[in-house]
Amino acid sequence: MIGRFFRRNDARRRAVEALHLRINDASRQPALYTALGVPDSVEGRFECLCLHVILILRRLKQLPAPAADVAQDLVNSVFLQLDASLRELGVGDFGVPKRMKKLGAAFYGRAAGYEAALDAGDRGALAAVLARNVLGREDPDAARGLAAYVTASDAALAQGDLDRLLGPGPIFPDPAQHGDGA
Repeated sequence: MIGRFFRRNDARRRAVEALHLRINDASRQPALYTALGVPDSVEGRFECLCLHVILILRRLKQLPAPAADVAQDLVNSVFLQLDASLRELGVGDFGVPKRMKKLGAAFYGRAAGYEAALDAGDRGALAAVLARNVLGREDPDAARGLAAYVTASDAALAQGDLDRLLGPGPIFPDPAQHGDGA
């Protein structure tokens, strides 16, 4: 009986790892950087990863159990990856916790801002928060295309259930289709 419990958790762990890899792939689509203006830098890649994770977590919050457990496992996986990345970049053992605290605060702050704009259906507010956080500008017009992409991604994710997210994976639209701010 206990063996099945561990196998189930192992299966969920593998499914979450696969979901995390698909999110990484989605956040590295070249068109995000070329067509939508996300800076191709360590910070820009962090912002894209956060954005895609936040969209998935938003969907998981809307789904029944065990989606909340999957969401927590995903957050743990993402932050373990960030911790390892900091160490690979040469941040020392004493500096990693301080940086991780800042990254966590940035992540949850962005989640609150993106969710508030998406919940309100306010694409202008979404463009403003994306411009400030992702593009590093105060020009919401520069983020119109990115806001269109995020809105389309949120709508696409709303069509999937937990099996879809953990099986074939989340569907994100082609960012190149949103480069004109449509």
